[in-house]
Amino acid sequence: MITDRWIFTLLQNPALAGLASLASRAGMALIFLMAGWGKLTGYAQTAHYMQAMGVSPSLLPLTLVIELGGGLALLLGLWTRSIAALLAGFCLITALIFHHQLSDPTTFIMFMKNLAMAGGLLQLVIHGAGALALDRR
Repeated sequence: MITDRWIFTLLQNPALAGLASLASRAGMALIFLMAGWGKLTGYAQTAHYMQAMGVSPSLLPLTLVIELGGGLALLLGLWTRSIAALLAGFCLITALIFHHQLSDPTTFIMFMKNLAMAGGLLQLVIHGAGALALDRR
């Protein structure tokens, strides 16, 4: 059985702790990279959707920079605390704008996903990127 003590003991190993931090960042970064790539390859459709939701499509380039640039920086562990804070705010804003119809089960899940992502990102703001990050160099 996995216990807190067992996990704490494992994470005392610097290599395992570094890999755990890298895996955490990679999991969060992947969501932003995939979302940004989807918006980039479906640019016209995304712009139309943004407009339908009352958001100016002129914000799409900024969205792409945040998702693709932020996702890549998060993956690499570059400016992690600042990028994680930016992405946490982005998650909260997009949850409120695009996922506010909480009576729809899919939208509700997307809203909760954004809140969970913001929570994980705030952990990176608090604790940093870990050993396997460009921030450490």
